[in-house]
Amino acid sequence: MYFVLDIGGTFIKYALMDTAGNISSKGKMPAPRTNLDDFEEVLFGILDEHDLSSVKGIAVSCPGTVDVDTGMIYYGGSFPFLHEVNLAKRIGDRYGKDVSIENDGKCAALAELWLGSIKGAKDAVVLVLGSGVGGGIVVDGKLHRGVNLSAGEMSFVMDKIDMTSRKAQFFGSDCSAVRMVRLIGEAKQLDDPTDGEAVFEYINNQDEEANEIFNEFCFYLASQILNLQYILDPEIFAIGGGISAQPILIERTKWAIEEIKSANPPHMANPKIEVCKFRNDANLYGALYHFFVSKEKEIVTKQ
Repeated sequence: MYFVLDIGGTFIKYALMDTAGNISSKGKMPAPRTNLDDFEEVLFGILDEHDLSSVKGIAVSCPGTVDVDTGMIYYGGSFPFLHEVNLAKRIGDRYGKDVSIENDGKCAALAELWLGSIKGAKDAVVLVLGSGVGGGIVVDGKLHRGVNLSAGEMSFVMDKIDMTSRKAQFFGSDCSAVRMVRLIGEAKQLDDPTDGEAVFEYINNQDEEANEIFNEFCFYLASQILNLQYILDPEIFAIGGGISAQPILIERTKWAIEEIKSANPPHMANPKIEVCKFRNDANLYGALYHFFVSKEKEIVTKQ
């Protein structure tokens, strides 16, 4: 068995998993975002509560830029105190186990590559829609990280630049699912403007105001999918994140692509788009798959 940790902005999720990806038990604890001491108290508390004697390794999914070879985290996303913290080494030293660590967006992509919607694909792109846009790029059947570990950081792709202020408009903001839901929630004066289920009731019921905002969101997403198709020419795009559970997201995005193509000839790109198989557990599966791949590479290197 393997112990897998998914460090998220709200919760630290954990699971015991086998080599086939079967989950025998799982749980979650609130993730402290105050300082490193409070964070490690909860993280180590989770591990301390479990019998790790039969655990063969610990796999971690974490926000931030992650150097998978050293275990060092940079910037840390929602956890800025993790900047330049070697979390893999800290866990490994404490528990005497092999530890792997990978960026959360890339873990979502690895989950789809291992057992999900892009399994068997040689070249693919996974887009995870949340507060920003995460995910990963698969080239020749492997996750592509880039020389600065920034490949797949879609949130920082620019849409356009204001020539007066030099400020850029970013993919991560324009395609923030959290922002889109909030804008509709506020427009419809919901008691809780972040209530995604209530927002999608308006969208699915063809509410004009809600669909105007949703359509804009889908057009931005469609335009970047077309851009990525021309740049990378992948076999398939997989769209994940909480809102991917709504069938209308894929339907409307495909419609927006055709609208853009018809209004801007001669567009020839014809991206194939599917929904991600894994949602809430994606990072757990991806972290475990990364553990297998990284340790196999380590064994090959030693021979």
